[in-house]
Amino acid sequence: MKILFISRDLIAGNLAYLLQKEGHEVKLYIDEKARRHNFDNLVPKTKNWKKEINWVGKDGLIIFDDVGWGKDQDKLRKKGYSVVGGSAGGDELEMEREFGMQIFAEYGLQTVPLKDFSNIEDAIIFVRQNKGKPWVIKRNDGQSKFISYVGIFDDGRDVESLLMNYLQNKYFSKEKITLHQRVNGVEIGIGRYFNGQDWVGPIEMNLEHVRFLAGDLGPATSEMGTLAWYDDKENTNKLFQDTLEKLKPHLKKIDFRGDFAINCIVNETGAYVLEATCRFGSPIIHLQSEIQESPWAEFLLAIAQGKTYDMKWKRGYGIVVCVTVPPFPFVKTLKESVFYGINIYFKDLIEADLKHIHFEEASLRHGTKDEFGSARYYISDNRGYILYTTAVAPTVKETQEKVYALTEKVIIPKMMYRNDIGTRFMKEQEKQLREWGYLQ
Repeated sequence: MKILFISRDLIAGNLAYLLQKEGHEVKLYIDEKARRHNFDNLVPKTKNWKKEINWVGKDGLIIFDDVGWGKDQDKLRKKGYSVVGGSAGGDELEMEREFGMQIFAEYGLQTVPLKDFSNIEDAIIFVRQNKGKPWVIKRNDGQSKFISYVGIFDDGRDVESLLMNYLQNKYFSKEKITLHQRVNGVEIGIGRYFNGQDWVGPIEMNLEHVRFLAGDLGPATSEMGTLAWYDDKENTNKLFQDTLEKLKPHLKKIDFRGDFAINCIVNETGAYVLEATCRFGSPIIHLQSEIQESPWAEFLLAIAQGKTYDMKWKRGYGIVVCVTVPPFPFVKTLKESVFYGINIYFKDLIEADLKHIHFEEASLRHGTKDEFGSARYYISDNRGYILYTTAVAPTVKETQEKVYALTEKVIIPKMMYRNDIGTRFMKEQEKQLREWGYLQ
């Protein structure tokens, strides 16, 4: 099958590589010009996805991996193309947080006080006038978590101080941000694929690890790793019934077709929705590739065409670890910190290990023959998101042992990763989630 894969900045780029390995004819479009060196000699690429529509045809599959193309998806579907990724209504839910919260409340989900701001000055005034509980800073379009901050003081003094700093910083001063009231509990995500009419495949439960350092210390990043597992008991899954299932009528209304997830804070009083992810997520897409046993192309084509699909998947807990280099996690790329061209080495790697390694800012050197050798792969970007390692096992402890044994086989000068993905779950979150009824 012909597959046209349209990506903004390779949020799910390795999926294009996997689809090609399944035997399909794939063309990859990367919207951000600075990202276009990635996946060289791994996946054929195009510089203009619209010129490839006739090539992929109505018998092929078109995949969008990010928000912002919802209107294009809707138009292509009306013309008879098989398209998966989201919809215009999905874009609105994710990118306009205040609107999304209104929809969630309309369908009976518990929400937290939230407000969008077109400028930081208004946000500072709002914090000064609304004291009593800490506020959380997030970027309004959801594309960067580095600007995020979870407030500590009830009077908002720490949030106000940080906003004042952003206002004076030329890189942040024009940002559109969101403030939402802080809620204490366990932050957990729940996701599932939707085919325009109904849910398809199992429910995904996930715990993101966004802090840069082990022990949940340091600045917020895009994400350092995730613990996740699948569940097929939708009728008894309390979190699913309290969140995703209530939104089914709205997803049908907006003809959403793709991966839909809700991020929540849960505690003894319920689940409070924070935001929606109406697209493929990263790094969860790589963990989905680890847990899922069914072919991706079959599954995504069914989603695009509004059909059901009996997905085969692995039981147990999955972990994905993000392997990075500087300048990650910082926004600005420093010329003296460019790692472009550095070799990605593997130590004692066997062929089976490659199924559990997922690339983002990597390319293949032309003409190399050594499958796992010293100069086969190299860093082909400057942001620092190099690759991801994944594993699944019956217990979190066993999964940690597997994924970190694999990660130790990756050798990149100055590489960084968190070595505690899943530890907090074992120490405290699992018990809390069971007590509150969110784990069976």
